[in-house]
Formats: sequence, structure tokens, C-alpha cells
Amino acid sequence: MKRIVDVLKVFLLFTGCTILFYYSIVWMSEEYNYYRRYDEPMGSAVKVSTTERQETHWLDRLLFFYQNGE
Repeated sequence: MKRIVDVLKVFLLFTGCTILFYYSIVWMSEEYNYYRRYDEPMGSAVKVSTTERQETHWLDRLLFFYQNGE
């Protein structure tokens, strides 16, 4: 009988910790869903990069890959 009570205690402890862990992960996920990381920055932010569209030949890209390991 004592062994059954000990097994039941361990099972309840494991189940409680699992439920607590699950709901903490769900809570953190919900917090980051509303985190607006793609908003325009406030203040005096400066854009540091521009995108240029350069047409490169596939052979040039292949040689660049072999030379620099990109």
C-alpha cells in the first residue's frame, strides 16, 4: 500500500510539473505573438544598408563560392 501511495505522489508531481511547464510555454508564446518587432524604429534611427539588385552570372557566383566559401 505504501508503494502505491509513493507511486501516486510521483505521478501527481510529474503531472503537475508538466502542466506548469506547458502553460508557461503557452504564456511565453502568447507574449511574443504580440511583440511588434517589424515596426518602424522611433527616434533618430538611420537605415544602414541598401539593397542593390545586381545581375551576376551563375559562373561568377560559383567561383565566388569556391573562393570564399559563402
